[in-house]
Parts: sequence; C-alpha cells; structure tokens
Amino acid sequence: MEPLAYRMRPQTIDDMVGQDHLVGPNGPIRQMVKNKKIPSLILYGNPGIGKTTLANCIVNELNIAHFKFNASTDSKQQLKDIIEHSNYYEIIIIVDEIHRMKKDIQDYLLPFVEEGRVKIIGLTTVNPYHSVNPAIRSRTLIYKLYDINIDAIKKVLHKAHQNYYSEYIISNEVFNFLAQMANQDVRQALNMFEALIITSPTKEINLEDAKTIIQSPTISYDKDSDLYYDILSALQKSIRGSDVDASLHYLAILLSTEDLLPLIRRLWVIAYEDIGLANPQIGPRALAAGEIALKLGLPEARIPLGTLVVEMALSPKSNSAYLAIDKALKDVNEGKGGRIPLHLKNTYSFDPRQQAYKYPHDYPGAWVYQQYLPDDLKDAKYYKPKESSQFEKALMARYQAIEEAKKKQTF
Repeated sequence: MEPLAYRMRPQTIDDMVGQDHLVGPNGPIRQMVKNKKIPSLILYGNPGIGKTTLANCIVNELNIAHFKFNASTDSKQQLKDIIEHSNYYEIIIIVDEIHRMKKDIQDYLLPFVEEGRVKIIGLTTVNPYHSVNPAIRSRTLIYKLYDINIDAIKKVLHKAHQNYYSEYIISNEVFNFLAQMANQDVRQALNMFEALIITSPTKEINLEDAKTIIQSPTISYDKDSDLYYDILSALQKSIRGSDVDASLHYLAILLSTEDLLPLIRRLWVIAYEDIGLANPQIGPRALAAGEIALKLGLPEARIPLGTLVVEMALSPKSNSAYLAIDKALKDVNEGKGGRIPLHLKNTYSFDPRQQAYKYPHDYPGAWVYQQYLPDDLKDAKYYKPKESSQFEKALMARYQAIEEAKKKQTF
C-alpha cells in the first residue's frame, strides 16, 4: 500500500493547506491556473511544506504534459529525452533540487525556456537568490512557500483519520502532539500518524501511546538549507538581544541535531562580535566551553554550552571593537593608507628630516605623542567606545585622555 503521505497529497490547489499568499482567492498562482497560463517558476522553502505538491497541483489543473527531472541525480541525456517531447506539444518540467543543476545542463535547457517551448517549475530548499544561476533566475518568477502552522497540520491529520482510519479512536491530545513534533513538516506529521496506526495493538490510541512511538521531534536541519542558517541566526540575535529564554530555545534545537561544531563556532563569533569589550573574559570562556563540549559529546555537552549561553545572553553587550575593525578594513580595501611613517619602520635612516621613534615606556604613563597612522589617514577615528561595562568605561576614559593629550601635543 502507498504511504499515507502519498495518498493524502492534494491533487488541486483547492485541496492545499496553507500557502494562501499563492493559492488563496487572490493568490497569483491561483490566478495563473484560472487563466490557463503559467510562466516558468521557482518555488522555495523548507522541507515538507508543499513545494512538490503545489507543482503537481499546477500541472494537474492545467492538464499539460509534464515530466520530472532531479538536478542532483539525473543526466543531461535524460533531460534531452524529456525536451524531445516539446517538438510535438507544450511541456512543463518539474525540476527538483534546481540549485544543484550543473552548468552544462543549464546551458542546454536555457534556450528552450527562453523560446517558451519548455516551462520549468524549479523546487529547492535553498534561497534561489543565493544558489540558483542568474541566467535561470532571470527567466523565472520566484515564490517562497511558508511553513505550515500547527492548526493546519492538525487539520490534515484529522482529514487523514476521517478518510483512512476512522475505525480508530484517537484523542485530540494525540493530534496536538503529532502537530507539535512534526516541526511544521506536513509529510512528517502524516508519517508519524501512520506509524502510530501500524504499531498500535488496539483501535484506541492515547497520548502515552503516541509518546512511546514518537520519541523525538523531527528536526529539519540541512546544512545546505536556509533553515540551518536561520536557526543559528535566531540564536545569535536572541543572545544579542539579551533574551535568555529564546537563546536557550534555539540552543536546544541545535543540540537536538547532534552537530556541535557549527554551533560552537557560532558561539565563538558571538563572543567577540556582540559581547566583545563589554565582557572580555567571555572569549576565553567560550573557547573553553566549546572545547569541553566537543570532548564530552552529547548529551553531557549541553551542560557547558547551556551555561555559556545563559552567561552570553545576560552579559552586557558591545560591538565597538567589531565596528572599529570593519571601518579600518574598509579604508584598507579602498586603497587608503599610503606609506608607513618612517619612524615606525625597523630600518634606520640618516636623513635628518626623519623623526626619531619615541619609545613610549620611557615616558610617564607609557604614552608620548607621535604620529602612527599614514599621512592620508592621520585623523582617522575607528574605535568609538561604549559605556557597556566598567571595563569598557575604563577603556573609554583612557581613550579620551589620549585624544585630549593629542590635541595638546603633549610630550
């Protein structure tokens, strides 16, 4: 028997759940289907939210010959065989994983798309603005599909129950649990529901039965997908925003994937990008916590990383050093700077016009006025201190004192 998710797949856009911005009463794809005209499209979004389903609904309603092509595994010859049909009638090619399409295959496909002999519906979990060849993008309309909310998933589950397994008595708590555990993936929700049916010894299924069978949530975490970066970004933004509870939530998601290294690397970046001089000890502590977590492995790694994230979220924040180096890099990349002042070079010159280097430790306070920046940047200011902590306040006080001394050219 075919899997439940396959049997439940909508055949028309009226059957679809979610994506109202595309297939709702005023949705552009609904209007295209209604007018029996469709351009080449790229549909992107997270796994299990209906990209393939929507593509199939489109071709079903238009009643146009269609073929499927996987850009990751299928060959150029297979594409040639498909396009051969366009000599006789209009065709649509549903291109799965379009971001993986090889250049020679793209080059072969493009003229047919350009002429309108072939329409494509590209599917990808990766943002096509970053991953799909510009030549393909320029010949398509790009639409993002959004995650399916829990109520919509429950609606699908209830429909599956009614249509295929109505003899089973299932509590509403079970449907709530499955919708939560599916992580906004309709296909996974249906797979889990079918697993409950297959494994149940009786016709009555309660919440405890569901928890026994479905022991962990579905985590969609593909390093090539936008979701991978979205979760890391959400963690960083939550720490930056000092929301400790949100920070722990996204940490928990990332820990559930059991892939520690990218998480730890991001925490190391956050320590210096977002906390920086407001808490200078966070960098070494982040390094230590990350190394300990890698040595411990899961599940124990959650303990040092959880401790670190709580401290990072509640720590004072400063990006002053991060902004300063970026300003300095901008000047360097724009060709500013010129020659290093002669007195800073290691070579001695007998030129009497050369200013002698002054050794700061020979002066009170270990400071003496002299020019360090090249001539065309001598007045550049990169670092702007913040009053984020007592440490950076102390840096600011010294910085301001030095700036005042510079104005007086104190020796």
